[in-house]
Amino acid sequence: MKSDNDDNLPEQPMLEIIHANFGWLHSPPLPPASCHGLILRHAEKVVLVDTGIGMHDIERPLERIGHEAIDAAGFQFIRECTVLSQIKKFGLSAKAVTDIVLTHGDHDHVGGLADFPQARVHVSAEELVEIKAGNPRYNPEQFSHGVNWIDYAATDCEWLGLPSRKIDLDVDAEVNLIWLPGHTLGHCGVAIETLKNKLLYVGDAYYLRAELENSDHPVGELATIRAEDNAARLDSLRRLTSFATEHTQNADFFGYHDISELPDYIPGLEAFKPI
Repeated sequence: MKSDNDDNLPEQPMLEIIHANFGWLHSPPLPPASCHGLILRHAEKVVLVDTGIGMHDIERPLERIGHEAIDAAGFQFIRECTVLSQIKKFGLSAKAVTDIVLTHGDHDHVGGLADFPQARVHVSAEELVEIKAGNPRYNPEQFSHGVNWIDYAATDCEWLGLPSRKIDLDVDAEVNLIWLPGHTLGHCGVAIETLKNKLLYVGDAYYLRAELENSDHPVGELATIRAEDNAARLDSLRRLTSFATEHTQNADFFGYHDISELPDYIPGLEAFKPI
């Protein structure tokens, strides 16, 4: 019930969902690929969804990523694109980032973790097992600062028909890990639901949105090579195809690398001078 004093209370800040690009990959003749993540800002508090290429990667790329991965993916080292640089433009410090939600542990998704060492990092239990076990696709240097891991093992609910795991975050939204394995053994998407919006970030469950319409898309060859479990990857892709058909009207979705899904206000690779 509303009291007479309610009108005098300060208006509570709303959660702001900010699309951002946390880095660029470009290995010609392949086209540029983005590192499209999210910044969830609630007043002076920030939650990140993936972290892209970080400041420590730029300072020590060979130790943290390695020649082979840098050359194969075409890492572009651009300070302005790092999450830390973008947070500072809001007038916030690194300490404002309290939580980070990870889709998986690949180099181009976790580089910014070390820029926010105090943050809690939420990830599927299956992915954390692979990271801690020394799976060679991950570089332990990117986690050597000491990560405050929080892992989720049980699929405890569904989100618009997709198997999900509820994340405990102190923000004005429901946030779930969405089980989309295959690219890695514990790969997940991230669903964010507020009173006004439903958003699904699929991570690397597809490289290009066109894969949902063309099962024989040429990029599928690269996705197959990079998959830890290709049968699971294809199953996840089929579930996303059904999701896109059934929920286009009531939920937005996007992936990490398809530059066509970046908002218009985010500049392209040509606007930067990589180091």
